[in-house]
Amino acid sequence: MHPCITAQGLDMYTHPFVRRATRQQTKPPLNIMPLTNNPRTQQGLTLVELMVGIAIGLLVVAVAMGALMVSRGISGTVSDASGIQQQAAYAMRLFGQQLRQAGSMRLNLNPGTTVTEDPHRAAVAFETVAVSASSPAFSYNAGTANQVIAGADSPDSLTVGFRRYTEPVFTSATERSQVRNCLGGPDDNTSTDERMESIFIFNAATNTLSCNGNANGAGAQPVLQNVANFQVRYLLQDVTTTPGVATVRTVDATAVGTNWAQVQAVEVCLVLYGNEAIDMPADGTSTYRDCDAAGTAIDMAALAGTRARRMHITFRNVFQLRSQGLIGSVLNPT
Repeated sequence: MHPCITAQGLDMYTHPFVRRATRQQTKPPLNIMPLTNNPRTQQGLTLVELMVGIAIGLLVVAVAMGALMVSRGISGTVSDASGIQQQAAYAMRLFGQQLRQAGSMRLNLNPGTTVTEDPHRAAVAFETVAVSASSPAFSYNAGTANQVIAGADSPDSLTVGFRRYTEPVFTSATERSQVRNCLGGPDDNTSTDERMESIFIFNAATNTLSCNGNANGAGAQPVLQNVANFQVRYLLQDVTTTPGVATVRTVDATAVGTNWAQVQAVEVCLVLYGNEAIDMPADGTSTYRDCDAAGTAIDMAALAGTRARRMHITFRNVFQLRSQGLIGSVLNPT
């Protein structure tokens, strides 16, 4: 402050702008209330807004649950179909393995009937008889046709016969047998020659397909489950109806009669069903073709019991009997 000007003089001679600022500084402080106590700053939801929010949340949950159920249904159906396909693939592989070796005999590389200077040019021949030392009932004569292939109707069954013989193998110093029936037996690899057989039997009461064979102490064992139908038909070569013209007829076991030597191939049909219940329309559009000769359409929605509303798939395959021509001539069946 200038020494010649007093405080009172400063107040009197101060510029108006300075006096106005001074007065503003001397005003009492404003009474500012906290925001929490101001009614105009409080926020909230009305009952209508709360109900709308809950409704939207429930709608989202309902859509999510519906999508989850649809996804689960699709996943179950796909898994069911995959399981049926795997069972069918295993069954057809098993049938093919057994039927393709039907009537097979041991190839004798040294029959002892021909003497040549070069042993590699010696004649070879398929043996025709196999005699089991332990069980004459399983002795095998290639000239007996029903020992190669046989069957029955109602219930359908299929019997396949072939020779079990030993042969040199790389992993053993002695000859061993590598021939197995449908159950993978017998376990003894050094048994004497005998007739092996695989018997496939369908049980409609339990919907299972079982397999049995000789040299099997455990008896018949199920190899397939969820079997709705199993039928076997035989491709019979006929040269007697029209001499000189070979025809092939597809017949059942009863129509074959005693002409098993004329059977050139076997048609196997399976109907397998799944485990998952499926929503099916009841308008007759959910059908599958059965194994009968006419291919009857079966409505899956009309089935009852364990097969009700279950996926059904039909599988067919034809297997040629490779050794049938060596066993008996169709011109002179035995």
